[in-house]
Amino acid sequence: MANVLPSPWRAWLTSRSPRSRRQAWLGQLYLGWLALLRNPLALLGLAIVLALVLAAAAAPLLASQDPLAQSLPDRLLPPGSPGHWLGTDEFGRDLWSRVVHGARVTLYIVLLVVVTAPVFGLAVGTAAGYFGGLVDVVLMRLTDVFLAFPRLILALAFVAALGPGIENAVLAIALTAWPPYARVARAETLTVVRSDYIAAAQLQGAGSLRIITGHVMPLCLSSVIVRITLDMAGIILVAAGLGFLGLGAQPPLPEWGLMISSGRKFLFDQWWVATVPGLAIFVVSLGFNLLGDGLRDVLDPRSAGR
Repeated sequence: MANVLPSPWRAWLTSRSPRSRRQAWLGQLYLGWLALLRNPLALLGLAIVLALVLAAAAAPLLASQDPLAQSLPDRLLPPGSPGHWLGTDEFGRDLWSRVVHGARVTLYIVLLVVVTAPVFGLAVGTAAGYFGGLVDVVLMRLTDVFLAFPRLILALAFVAALGPGIENAVLAIALTAWPPYARVARAETLTVVRSDYIAAAQLQGAGSLRIITGHVMPLCLSSVIVRITLDMAGIILVAAGLGFLGLGAQPPLPEWGLMISSGRKFLFDQWWVATVPGLAIFVVSLGFNLLGDGLRDVLDPRSAGR
């Protein structure tokens, strides 16, 4: 797969003397992709994540039936039944259709958390590492307060205060997910804040905001991206836990945690009602973890030489 590109393109991407920032950026992406190709488990994780995205995008085409349509004569059909190859739940709803449409709910939660928690954590961590002193103490002690509580317990407290619902669940997860990104960003900032190019930018009259957003934050992105990928499994589990407890997505929405909650009373006789969404959570979480491990090896220069 590495030799698919024509030789001139490969030479241009792998040049040791790039002539533009775009060439250097594309070259780094190409080398990272080549490194990712050498990791079969990371490719497996990438395939699972892409399958999740495709399932969410093409849910109306992949699903054989309406995930909300009830058919009481067809309730609790086992896997392999005609028209219901994964079986049905207690209301006769097709489990395959509900699992596929549940991928949309899961991806919706993941995307909303990704565009909120890491951004806020990155801003807090870089500000603390760059300014230091009292700013660092205040922001890091606030971070420690959030880290002192288990994520699920803290999310439960926020949802209990905000009320049940998928939007409030996303807000609660985002409020509990930002501290690790702040710690990672602060550690990365402390390693670069005394670099020569930062001093050169300061001598040229660049302000603190410009230095943080233009020089410090881009250097923290690789570590934050790895952390995001590794945290996706935890975010999915917290969202499923809130749904299982009735504090996240509400019926009849096809959310995986809510499906496990409704199927737990049939676990011994009709095991598939709770097992199918549980396997979906397991596979997607495994995919994000495998992809995160691969990205860590690609993006971390310290592990690349080992």
